[in-house]
Amino acid sequence: MKAIKAKAEILFLDDQRAVDEIYSRIETAGRTCYKSENNITPESSRKFAAMVVKNHHEAMLEHASVMVRFTVDRGVSHEIVRHRMASFAQESTRYCDYSKGKFGNELTFIEPCFWTDDERRPELRAWKLMMEEAEELYMALRSEKVPPQEARDILPNSLKTEVVMTANIREWRHFFRLRAAGETGAPHPQMAEVAVPLLKQFQEKMPELFGDIEGGNEP
Repeated sequence: MKAIKAKAEILFLDDQRAVDEIYSRIETAGRTCYKSENNITPESSRKFAAMVVKNHHEAMLEHASVMVRFTVDRGVSHEIVRHRMASFAQESTRYCDYSKGKFGNELTFIEPCFWTDDERRPELRAWKLMMEEAEELYMALRSEKVPPQEARDILPNSLKTEVVMTANIREWRHFFRLRAAGETGAPHPQMAEVAVPLLKQFQEKMPELFGDIEGGNEP
């Protein structure tokens, strides 16, 4: 059994040119509305994007997208895939056989972020026992040739899963308003655990597009 921390990472935006492309796409789409393409310069796209956000002309933000890989438990993954204006690819418990060597012949679980202080150690110990039992039962079923798509029925919410989410900038703003800023209610602690630091990454890379969103606190 392995227990790891949840995380989220932005994909394919390490190159500054990729970030600039996002701004360029938004400006190209937006200036089509005003037929002001002649005003495009090498320095104009960020200023234009900031104007779009300020004026709530967010339809223009749908013309550029960002891909993120989440490593979370399956319970939190259900919140992520509720964002319908996005595309998803998720690790499949139907086809992934965790008894095989490429998975280390073990299950991997996401350690609950809310059971880390000393007063909650009893809960954490109980959780570890349950995860170990789930792993033991899963491996026993697989040793009896029970297919992974059937053996998975005993797997808990804490099972680690990976979700790749691709969404346009407008939907990412919506995502962060709900999952980091908590505009409709406090986010689940394990959702905030990945959404708050992810928002900070977006703000560092694209301040004109995400700087106005006030994120909450990590648990």
